[in-house]
Amino acid sequence: MADISKQADRMERDQRRAQSMQRAMKATRRPLLVVGIIIGIIIAALVALFVVSRTDAFTIEEVTFTGADHLTYEEATALVSIPAGTTLLNVDAGSIESSLMRDSWVESVEVKRVFPSTLEVVVTEREVAAIVEIPMGAKQTIQNWAISPEGIWIMAIPNKDSEVGQQISPRIYEDVDNVIHITGVEVGLVPEMGTECTDPNVDNALKIITGLTTQLADQIKSVTASDPDSTVVTLKSNVEISFGRADNIREKERVCLDIMENNPTVVKINVRVVERPTWKLVGSS
Repeated sequence: MADISKQADRMERDQRRAQSMQRAMKATRRPLLVVGIIIGIIIAALVALFVVSRTDAFTIEEVTFTGADHLTYEEATALVSIPAGTTLLNVDAGSIESSLMRDSWVESVEVKRVFPSTLEVVVTEREVAAIVEIPMGAKQTIQNWAISPEGIWIMAIPNKDSEVGQQISPRIYEDVDNVIHITGVEVGLVPEMGTECTDPNVDNALKIITGLTTQLADQIKSVTASDPDSTVVTLKSNVEISFGRADNIREKERVCLDIMENNPTVVKINVRVVERPTWKLVGSS
């Protein structure tokens, strides 16, 4: 009887083990089946996309540019080449982005597909932080250059009445008239479109302009860039501020605003050493 009982127990254990193995195999096959289905769907979608991209479905019929104020539509389309018959599915968005990025006005580009037939190109332009007045040639005629807050040379501004000036965006000349001018630049500075400014004098003036709050920045007419230690900020009211180097900018600004508030007839302020500011009033020696 004992042997029969042991044999029955063994058979029961073997049966339980077999059932456990079957459950384990089913559990293993289930995720594999799910993965297989997902892979099948992906392959089917890729095949369908490939087939559709080789047909004339979703052919690009219109290209729009948004966000471009300084770059004209004609200039933008001249940079972008989209072969006839290109569709929204096979268009080379990377090529469009890199082509537009060659223009110094362009900071970033995003290409959007608007089905069924429109390609929208969203351009983010660089801002103009200042116009740098650069002496050019033996006669030292002044050439205006737009520069971004990050110190990127954007472009030389042609004469507004010239043939080139008539073809570029009017927004550029609005900036020339409304932004701060950096003056007193040394002869020999030769900017290059799309490159970073490496001139320490211009860089110091630009840091002052971009570091001030609008409360004082909005009052500025020009900033000299002959030497960092001698940088002078001239306000629209003709008050001259010997600002010096672009350090302690906010503290220097606070001191200047306080002096002007308490001395309405002030004509000159010196905050090169912000701990020992000096100022001059109208009529004082």
